[in-house]
Amino acid sequence: MLGRTIFIDPGRCIGCQACVSACRECDSHRGKSMIHLDYPDEGHTVASLPTVCMHCEDPVAPCAEVCPADAILITADGVVQEADPTRCIGCANCVNACPFGVPKIDLDAKLQMKCNLCYDRTSYGLAPMCATVCPTGALFYGTVEELQAERPGVDVSTMFAFGATTVSTGVAMVVPSDRRTPVPGGMLNLIEVNGRPTPGNGAEA
Repeated sequence: MLGRTIFIDPGRCIGCQACVSACRECDSHRGKSMIHLDYPDEGHTVASLPTVCMHCEDPVAPCAEVCPADAILITADGVVQEADPTRCIGCANCVNACPFGVPKIDLDAKLQMKCNLCYDRTSYGLAPMCATVCPTGALFYGTVEELQAERPGVDVSTMFAFGATTVSTGVAMVVPSDRRTPVPGGMLNLIEVNGRPTPGNGAEA
């Protein structure tokens, strides 16, 4: 059963970027936003979608699994932390491993940066900055019971399908109540690993 976490309700997002601005105010990465506002079909629709770290549970945090420096730690309650700046070597393995495209590399600092669920707040029972300021509830922080009490008829999914692979996450997506199958995540093109191109993307035969 899901505990207190973020629920993403894409149908409510209006693209106001309040979440992006609020994230910049977080003390652990002040001045930089760890949330991305994506436009899935830009030029054809105004639809937008907030992208936060999904805190993968199964497989456990692919970003952490491929980190050669053990810079990405996972808390006892399943929050996947951003890279420890004293250990991160900026190799971008985590960027390529994440099926959701969340981690980014600060090229100047040679450091990975990503959402850590505002752990300085959530570990004390406070909501993340993004969910605190979202005017429409597209980012909801609480339990699934609290969400369903406020929004009768909705269900949530923590399963996302990437081709033949299904990823289970600690952050949930709001879906119609009759949607029981994993949310399609698409197929991400793996461009390079450890700085070397993969087959079909420039690798030597």
